[in-house]
Formats: sequence, structure tokens, C-alpha cells
Amino acid sequence: MELQEGRKGIPSLLSSQGECIASNITQLIGWTPLIELKNIADKDGIGARLIGKIEPYQPLSSVKDRSALRLIEDAEEKGLITPGITTLLGVTSGNLGIGVAFIAAQKGYKFIAVMPAKLSLDKQILLRYIGAEVVLVDPAQHGFKALLDTVEQLRTDVENAFVLDQFTNSANPDAHFRWTGPEIWKDTAGKVDIFIAASGSGGTITGAGRYLKMKSPSIKLICVEPAESPVISGGEPAFHNILGIGPGFVPEILDRSQIDEIVTVTTQEAMDMARRLAREEGLLVGISSGANAAACLKVASREENKGKMIVTMFSSGAERYLNTELFAHVREECVNVNMTF
Repeated sequence: MELQEGRKGIPSLLSSQGECIASNITQLIGWTPLIELKNIADKDGIGARLIGKIEPYQPLSSVKDRSALRLIEDAEEKGLITPGITTLLGVTSGNLGIGVAFIAAQKGYKFIAVMPAKLSLDKQILLRYIGAEVVLVDPAQHGFKALLDTVEQLRTDVENAFVLDQFTNSANPDAHFRWTGPEIWKDTAGKVDIFIAASGSGGTITGAGRYLKMKSPSIKLICVEPAESPVISGGEPAFHNILGIGPGFVPEILDRSQIDEIVTVTTQEAMDMARRLAREEGLLVGISSGANAAACLKVASREENKGKMIVTMFSSGAERYLNTELFAHVREECVNVNMTF
């Protein structure tokens, strides 16, 4: 059976007439299912259809698995890196780094992840567990520039180093143009009216959005960013706690020309919605997924969007945020209960 567009990943195995066994873990990166948020829509009296793409179905539970694979494959295709020789470097808040780490482990690359300290203990643990070296930088000193400066110093110090820059490398949005966009188009039978995605590196909304606009120029693209740091909207960068989005600058790969609207969401709104998704839909997703869903509700509540299909991204699983504010209340409860024994 010939593999259809938008069917990379598990469907490529199921299309086989013989064994359905992946040759390695990278073969599982790709297609993820869509789910309709009927409970939340009904409870809030929303007349639009709210659809989420469940990226925790990726091998290591994040949409960044897609970008990591394409960044590495693109460099390999261009002859820029060699397994067993090249050391990969990259700035990450965690998920892109985890994606690079497991692919690097499978292919035979060393990987050094540069990430902000204190923000995500869970991701630091996973990176080290997979075998990556983790270099922590205090962003409070010089902001994001401190992370970039550290990578540049490592590029000089480490022999045969190659930087995977998700913020400037066109292979990042290319992953979503090749895979994410076609999946959404096919699985909605071309019925998607609005696509909503938060911008971290800008890869998802640029790549998937470009594909969807190519298929139907009438599709509206809405970018989500933290209300505390609305840089894309023209505001000033500031601290926020929606991990993985809103880096405090406009990424080079973000194509603002195709964005129809920007919606801001506060950290509190994002966390409240992530908790609602767990308790009302049974979906364990992260903070940025909560931000996307919160933006969907804001857009869906408008009268002109009644009856429309709104698709968004659930970018990562909630288990990756157990040591963050998202789980603070239940974590404290569990600790206190266990201390009674």
C-alpha cells in the first residue's frame, strides 16, 4: 500500500502487508491523532468545533520530535554532520533538546544541550538520562543572549561541533510543512477554518500554517503568545511561566506575513486551561497546550466563528511538568499526605 501524504510515522508501519516493526525509533516520529473537545465546548456553550492535535503521541511526547528529526536529517543531507564524529549543540527550553537527544543517541551523535537554569528540572533529568550533556545558564543575568553566547563559546571549544539552531534554521518549519500541515488537512478532510498555535521558535505556525494556506487561502492563522511578554505584538519582553513559548524576541523563522491575528494568554489562563483539559477531557498536556486551548476558547466565543472548525496543537505531555507550578497544588498535597506515614 502506498503511503499517503501526511502519514509519516506509525501509519507507515500499518500500511505494510508484512511485519509491522519499526527499524528504529525515528521511524515512529510523525502522525498524531486529532481529538474534539466536546466536554469543554458544551460546558462553555461554544458553537464552534474545538480540535486538538495530540503531540504527546510522538515517541518522546513532544511536537519538537518533528523539528529535531528534520534539523538533523537536513544537516546530514547537506553533508554537514557525521555520526561518531560530530557533536551537536543547541539552545533549548527542554523539549527540542529531548527530541535531539534521543535521535542523537539512536544515530550515534554526542549532544550538548544549553538551557536556562531553574525552569524545568523534569526536562534536565530526562536529557541527562538519555545521555546528553546539559549546560545550564542563568538567563536572569543577560537574558536569552546568555544562552546564545554559551553556545558560541562551545562551538569554539568543542571539536567538530555543529549548532542546531531552531530559531533560524528553515528545516524547523519545513518539518511542519512536510508533516504537521498535511496531517491536519487530511484528518479534518479539509474542513479546518482556523489554525491556532503558540510561537516558541515559530516553526509550527510557520510551517503548518504555510501548508494550510497553500491548500486553502481562506484559513485563518492565529498566533498565541504570553500576555506578560507580547513581543510579536510589539510589546516588551518580560518573564512568564508558559514554558516553551515566548522566548522574548521574534524568531527569524517566524513568518509574520501569513499570521492573521495574535492572541495573548496569561500564564494563569494557560495553567487553568491545562488543568481543565485534564479534569474535563482526560487530556494530560503541558502549559503551552493550555495556552493554545485558552486562545481557542477566546476565538471560538466570537459570534462570527460559530460552526467553524478550530484546530490547535497540544504540544507536549503534562508529565514533563511535574516539578513546575502546573502541579504545585497536587504535589504539595501528595507530599503532605505521605509525610503522615
